[in-house]
Amino acid sequence: MDPPTNLRAKIALTSMTTLRCPATARFFVDVTQEQDLVRALDWAAEQGLGTLILGGGSNLVLAGDVDGLVIRLAIPGRQWEDVSEEGATLVLGAGENWHEVVLYAAGSGYRGIENLALIPGTCGAAPVQNIGAYGVELKDTLVSVNAWDCEGRQMVTLESEACQFAYRDSVFKREPGRYLIVQVKLRLSRTRPLSLGYGDVVHYFSNVPDKAALTPLDVAEGIMAVRRRKLPDPEQIPNAGSFFKNPVVSQATWEQLKSTFPDIASYPGDTGVKLAAGWLIDQCGWKGYRNDKVGVHNHQALVLINHSNGTGKEILALAERIRADVADVYGVELEIEPRIVSG
Repeated sequence: MDPPTNLRAKIALTSMTTLRCPATARFFVDVTQEQDLVRALDWAAEQGLGTLILGGGSNLVLAGDVDGLVIRLAIPGRQWEDVSEEGATLVLGAGENWHEVVLYAAGSGYRGIENLALIPGTCGAAPVQNIGAYGVELKDTLVSVNAWDCEGRQMVTLESEACQFAYRDSVFKREPGRYLIVQVKLRLSRTRPLSLGYGDVVHYFSNVPDKAALTPLDVAEGIMAVRRRKLPDPEQIPNAGSFFKNPVVSQATWEQLKSTFPDIASYPGDTGVKLAAGWLIDQCGWKGYRNDKVGVHNHQALVLINHSNGTGKEILALAERIRADVADVYGVELEIEPRIVSG
């Protein structure tokens, strides 16, 4: 079969991920329509090539060149459906920029995703990670996704329950490569209470006398201010956001840790007690560490930075040193959050 339209060879991927690790794709194509995605996949299969699906590159570590076809999902689209006095459904193409969508929805008066402002990436990648911040997760508003099922070779619609969402997890992570999301539907509200109970958010709005008068855009702007104080801008300091998940331990394990480390940062989770990974890393002395290529952000120990053209392998080597220290001191295993693609 003929190659996909706009197929290119030997394309540098460095600027397409927020970590900016050097890597090159053997073949690369931008996909802006569903049918073009299927055509690209079929061509790669015919050529015996593996595929890598790329969105905004914000939750990805490239540990080498990609000897296959990189497909960047750039399907556009924003459309309102089922509009009522209470709310509306926002239908989004997978290639839409997530942060821009948050501001668009909040600016239109709709509530539900304003706490997820300034999270980098695309809408198609958001369900994979079940992105979350400041007391809100994507699953709270997601209605369904449309995706190409690589096993069944057909477009399918997965309702929220079928996505099997959990903390930073979903069926898309547990079955990598099976579903390629092309469209996302969110149910947003005009009346639901704003989520202002998270510590940093409480502090930011503490001087607002009438919180009932806050708009979703007010909250989004507050979230942006809070995030900018704590997290580096990937455009200025290359990073992949939070590099480790907050580990969840049993009540018994937490009590044992609490008895030994009275100040340990933790909070109740759905299935146990969630520990603050950033606190664990900080206590092990890693915050602000840097070698000649990579390091740990000096304000947020969860964020690994690529300050001088470090490679993905150098980032992962640093991550393993941190994981080993935390396991040695606390007996807790940290799980790396971004997806890792080996060269």
